[in-house]
Amino acid sequence: MNSDLESAPAIKRTELSRSPVAGLNHMEIVSQLVEFPPGATSPRHFHHGEETFFVLEGGMVQEVGQLPRERIPGENGIIPRGAHHSGYTVIGDKTIRVLSVYVVDKGKPLQESVP
Repeated sequence: MNSDLESAPAIKRTELSRSPVAGLNHMEIVSQLVEFPPGATSPRHFHHGEETFFVLEGGMVQEVGQLPRERIPGENGIIPRGAHHSGYTVIGDKTIRVLSVYVVDKGKPLQESVP
């Protein structure tokens, strides 16, 4: 028997670059194009470092217990180390595309899920 999560479309992450931070051998900079197709759920998670993001192509999302909201092209921000974020499902028919750049601890997972 398949759960909704098993049948939901997958989020596609395309790594664009990865390089060390000059003078900080324990840190690296990772850039990704992240694509959230309709029906995909971005689980709540955190990073071992900072994330900055820029929405390239927007769409509608829904978080549990919240009203739907639009991710607007040009929306951007910085997510501090360890901050829990996301936890939404893409609703509607548009794929959301986000450029994310992470400055994170080398050797640790890029993201870790939280309940």
